[in-house]
Amino acid sequence: MRMLLRVEIPHEPFNSFLKDGSAGAKMMGILNELKPEAAYFTDINGHRCGLLFLQVENNSQIPAISEPWFLTFNADVYLHPVMVPEDLAKSDLAALGKKWA
Repeated sequence: MRMLLRVEIPHEPFNSFLKDGSAGAKMMGILNELKPEAAYFTDINGHRCGLLFLQVENNSQIPAISEPWFLTFNADVYLHPVMVPEDLAKSDLAALGKKWA
């Protein structure tokens, strides 16, 4: 299943990692491990934020996805299932509309 991983990173310890030069290596270590389909970085609620799209085959992968962010950056982590247009087309929205209208 394709998942959107939203990671909100607090100012500390990230600011300290920036100052000591280790932030980039820590971030790339996690990204290289997770191998997201796509990764975007922005701000949300005044905090650094990453939006990563991942393939998750099994729920047992969730700790391996989340813990690096928790343990390295004290981050808040949110996982959301997502669909591409082809997935949505397979859902048969017309039938659902008739059934539940």
